[in-house]
Amino acid sequence: MEEQRTLTREVNATLIPQGTPMTLSEGETVTITHRLGGNFTVMTMNGMFRIAGKDADAIGEETAAQNTPASGGGNTVTGPVEKDALWNALKTVFDPEIPVNIVDLGLVYTLEASENEAGASQVHMEMTLTAPGCGMGPVIAEDAKTMLEGVPGVAEAKVEIVWEPPWSQDMITEEGKMVLGLV
Repeated sequence: MEEQRTLTREVNATLIPQGTPMTLSEGETVTITHRLGGNFTVMTMNGMFRIAGKDADAIGEETAAQNTPASGGGNTVTGPVEKDALWNALKTVFDPEIPVNIVDLGLVYTLEASENEAGASQVHMEMTLTAPGCGMGPVIAEDAKTMLEGVPGVAEAKVEIVWEPPWSQDMITEEGKMVLGLV
């Protein structure tokens, strides 16, 4: 459901699909088109933007709890990290133009965890994007890193964008295809 809002303060935003950081002015009218993973996709007279969940107050929304890692990452939990917890964290990460998470889009190629000397996990993830020219790639990768580092026991996460194999719609899960109307 699209809703028009007036920005109550200046807010940092990311121009979609270029990925260019920009500032939206206080008093500017925006239309919320998506609420995805605790972030917001909005339209203005100047284009489409992503507003981070931490700035939700600027559009009259509550800050989404899922956008802030609950555990604070690097916590004192030791031992192997739960793989399901990593995958669940990644299911809260979205391309701001597509209402399907990066897991169901088939963008996550590898997800590996290993223990460091202190017994906490270091996570390495390889992901791709739906298009090589997507300027939002670094933003999506940073969202994934933040969510992974919020999983109990994860001390550090590294997210790498790769291009092999090339992504195709065949990689989308059945759930993702249902959301997109492809089945």
